[in-house]
Amino acid sequence: MMYCGNFEKNLEKCNCSYPGCPKKGKCCECIAYHRERGELPACYFTDEEEKTWNRSIEYFMTRRR
Repeated sequence: MMYCGNFEKNLEKCNCSYPGCPKKGKCCECIAYHRERGELPACYFTDEEEKTWNRSIEYFMTRRR
């Protein structure tokens, strides 16, 4: 795992509510993880939407119509 110089600043803005997420505050790891799965990270969603843990692009698009 590499060092992230923005880790503390990222944590202040990260709205991921998944308990114990090892990628919380590590944006590059989070984006890569969700991209591999055809998903978006929590920061693309409102706090209310994020709590569903549905990270699908389809869910994101239906919420913006």
